[in-house]
Amino acid sequence: MIRFDGVSFGYDGRKVLDRLSLEIPRGQLLGVIGPNGAGKSTVVRLALGLLSPSEGRVTLEGRDVARVPRREFARVVAAVTQEEALEFPFTALEVVLMGRTAHLGPFGFERPADLVAARMAMEATGVSVLADRPLHAISGGERKRVLLARALAQDPQVLILDEPAAALDIHHQIAIFDLLAERHRRGVTVIVVIHDLNLAAAYCDRLLLLTPGAPAIDGTVEEILTYRRVREAFGVDVYVGVNELTGDRYLIPMRTAPR
Repeated sequence: MIRFDGVSFGYDGRKVLDRLSLEIPRGQLLGVIGPNGAGKSTVVRLALGLLSPSEGRVTLEGRDVARVPRREFARVVAAVTQEEALEFPFTALEVVLMGRTAHLGPFGFERPADLVAARMAMEATGVSVLADRPLHAISGGERKRVLLARALAQDPQVLILDEPAAALDIHHQIAIFDLLAERHRRGVTVIVVIHDLNLAAAYCDRLLLLTPGAPAIDGTVEEILTYRRVREAFGVDVYVGVNELTGDRYLIPMRTAPR
């Protein structure tokens, strides 16, 4: 679905990505991990066509993402980014209905099917009770779930999410990633930036590890989440174990300060 071909990008003369090549096939759940400033959000913005590479190209099904008309792009790709500027006092339902914009007819009016899609997305993310609340009057975690509901209402083939579990409690973190896993099983391609390595280990098919000043590495959870790679990327010692019940890897960071 999405391909990076030798993509480089930098800010103010500082190169963040250096000739990144990556294929994300249809139906894959890819986690993007790495320390702060490593370029995770840059990967998201490049995939969405919000940034242009200084070298290489990013394509969606073989077409340069920046050249796909935005309405057509929105029928295929939905996103939740870290910073969403919604200045007007929209209600949660109105925000979620924005996800249907690319599917509306020539006059731009919502149909009953659009309202059904929006309400189903709100139910899936647990925000139905917020339907009539203004977005500025709900918590940061509730806002995240409303924005995810908007993305789901688009009925996309690709979901691109930048830290969707940020500001959520552990119950809602699991609920959100269970929901992403369910969409993934339906064949939706998911690209998600994750800070929690245990969530990455539990849910992702593959991982892209970004480290400042080093080449990006992609591979399976078992290939990426090793003691050595985590130590080199994050500069901290971790214990890497295997959950006997699920077979998933888990990581415990080791404290450095004395008790």
